[in-house]
Amino acid sequence: MLCTIYKSTKKAQTYLFVKQRDDFSAVPAPLMLMFGSPTLVTVMNLAKKEKLALADIEKVKANLNEQGFYLQLPPPVENLLDQHKAEMKLKNNNND
Repeated sequence: MLCTIYKSTKKAQTYLFVKQRDDFSAVPAPLMLMFGSPTLVTVMNLAKKEKLALADIEKVKANLNEQGFYLQLPPPVENLLDQHKAEMKLKNNNND
C-alpha cells in the first residue's frame, strides 16, 4: 500500500498521509485550511514497513482505507514544571 506524506506549513510536527500524491479529495476542507499548503515529504510503501516513528502503522493503514487520509499530530508537550512538582511532593512524602 503506497501513501504520500505531507507536512503542514501552519502546524509544527503535523503530517498528513494520503493514498495518492496530490489527491486531497478525502480530506475535509476545514482540516485542509488548518493544515495549510501541504509540503511533500515522501512517498512510502506501507506494506514493506513494520512500524513508523510516531504513528501506529495499523491505524494509519485503517484510516487510509476507511477515510482516505491519516492525520499525525505532534506528541503532547511535556509540562516539566508539573512533573517536577509531583516528584518533589513524592520526595517530601517519603521523607516524612
